[in-house]
Amino acid sequence: MSAELFPYAPRDGQQRLVDLISSSCDRRGHLVVESGTGTGKTVCALYGVMKSCSVRGKKLLYLTRTNSQQRQVMFELRQMGSGRRNFGVALQGRRNMCPLAKADAELAGGNPEELSKVCSERKARVLKGEERACPFFATTMSTDLQAVTKHMREELPTAEEFTSYCRERQLCPYEISKMHVPAADVVTAPYIMFFDGFIRHNLLDWMGCSASDIVVVVDEAHNLPSYARELKSSRLSDVALRLASAEIDEFGNPEIAEGISLRDLVALLQSALDRAVEEYLIDEDGVIPQSFLEEELMLGMGATSHRLKGMLIQTMNYGEMVRDARRSSGRLPRSFVHRIASFLVFWHGLEEGEYVKLVVKSDVTAFEAFCLDASLACAPLHECHSSVHMSGTLRPLNDYAESIGLPDDTMKESIPSPFPPENRLILYADDVTTRYEDMEREPAIIGRIAEHITELLGSCTRNTIIFYPSYAMMQRVSNLVDESLIGWRIFREERSMGQAELMETVSGFKGTTGHAVMHAIAGGRISEGIDFPGEEMELAVIAGIPYPKPTARHRALQYFCDIKFGDGWSHAVKAPTTRKLLQAMGRLIRSETDRGLAVVLDRRVVHFEEALAARRSVALVQDAREFFSASSTE
Repeated sequence: MSAELFPYAPRDGQQRLVDLISSSCDRRGHLVVESGTGTGKTVCALYGVMKSCSVRGKKLLYLTRTNSQQRQVMFELRQMGSGRRNFGVALQGRRNMCPLAKADAELAGGNPEELSKVCSERKARVLKGEERACPFFATTMSTDLQAVTKHMREELPTAEEFTSYCRERQLCPYEISKMHVPAADVVTAPYIMFFDGFIRHNLLDWMGCSASDIVVVVDEAHNLPSYARELKSSRLSDVALRLASAEIDEFGNPEIAEGISLRDLVALLQSALDRAVEEYLIDEDGVIPQSFLEEELMLGMGATSHRLKGMLIQTMNYGEMVRDARRSSGRLPRSFVHRIASFLVFWHGLEEGEYVKLVVKSDVTAFEAFCLDASLACAPLHECHSSVHMSGTLRPLNDYAESIGLPDDTMKESIPSPFPPENRLILYADDVTTRYEDMEREPAIIGRIAEHITELLGSCTRNTIIFYPSYAMMQRVSNLVDESLIGWRIFREERSMGQAELMETVSGFKGTTGHAVMHAIAGGRISEGIDFPGEEMELAVIAGIPYPKPTARHRALQYFCDIKFGDGWSHAVKAPTTRKLLQAMGRLIRSETDRGLAVVLDRRVVHFEEALAARRSVALVQDAREFFSASSTE
């Protein structure tokens, strides 16, 4: 690796990682790589891809799941190149970058399409001389941006840094970032900017290239299959129906067919939703017959399928009228009636093998068209020059590649962590489990799990995070654990926490040396993307295997994977569970000097022994003491 461009002394495995990435780009292929903690995935991906792109005239689109991952891309880009520096631009959506959206609660709640329409409308008015329509765009159009360009090229700011820079100068960071994208060697953006078709079209237009001219890097790729399925799914909730009724109150209640008003349609949908709940809901969801909703509407309105289609066209037209009226009055161009029509058209045209139709009930009650096939959203990857999929937790690699539809010749590799393997120990106890049937048969199991935890904490007194498979399990076990923790500071990851409150909780935990315990969820926000170096966390307890909940949705997904891949359990159960376990344990070791102990309290961990390298313990406290004693004497 060139010392001029690669900013660090190379670690074990980094040259191999760079070579794999460059090779996949050179051959116009795809690479799935599990790269352990400490391998420097971000900087190696930037270096390896840019090495290939600079020769072939391609651009790098680096996709991240979170803003913190995007900030890391810009940080590493700054470190690269003591001579010529590659130019990179960090993009986020209007909701994050638009100064007006930051100050307006209604705009802040807009989706990308709605905000795009508002932005186009206000820019058009500015160009006609109405500067107050958007003062930030007006200032941008009247300002010499040479100093801004110089700042972007020299500083390579993160999206947050550039947004603050522009707001201080009354400039529009979103528009200026777009202006500089064509000249960028690297563009880093959230997943949605590539995998959503509407936004991808705009992004490629801004970049001034086609998909075949870009190399896509997908960071923290273990998130992509579930993200892709959710992106292609759709819901119609009781809340949307109520808001549609309010919209009809404001804009009128026209007939959409002879003797049938728009309000009649909304009332029939609510009635059908209530009936679906009554007949098909089990626990939190239930599969409904393929033609259930259409039959309910046709029966209720005495309509044929052809007549129903005509009603939906009329409903769609009404929604467009509402959107136009709201846009003309300076409001968000949103119509819940339009959403109803769009959902019903989408619902009616679904391919039965790719979707399952559900009724769901959680915070809202809704019809849901759940996408079973992640490859539908990931299909645009085939149009790219090449793609690189990276994560520290991608095993099993073949399952991942199959789930998003990568071709058979996709390269699949694992790069181990360069950190000493003896610095992390994984133990498990086989006298407990969180398997529902076992807990029902033997209620004392919950007490034994809590006892294991309190004995470990009492013996080790290290900052500890306890990861639970669900909030319900957290409630049952943590109540028993907390009773025994005298003098400990106790923190919790709550379901209702906003991001600011969550980070404040994490900061409090990190700021406590020893005698701090965090109750968190395996697969939750704390188990991914947050580092706890050194003494900030030295013990991770996984209180139960975080299997997916056996909902109707999940059973449908497992059946789909059985049909498509021949092994539904591996794809839909084992693979995501393995990744959740590895993510939780991955919080322990973030540097060469970190040492950490992970303890799994569930005998079912034997199904994951190969991936975890876990060791059975019949004396957890003794084994934990010996591990930490060894670290203190080194």
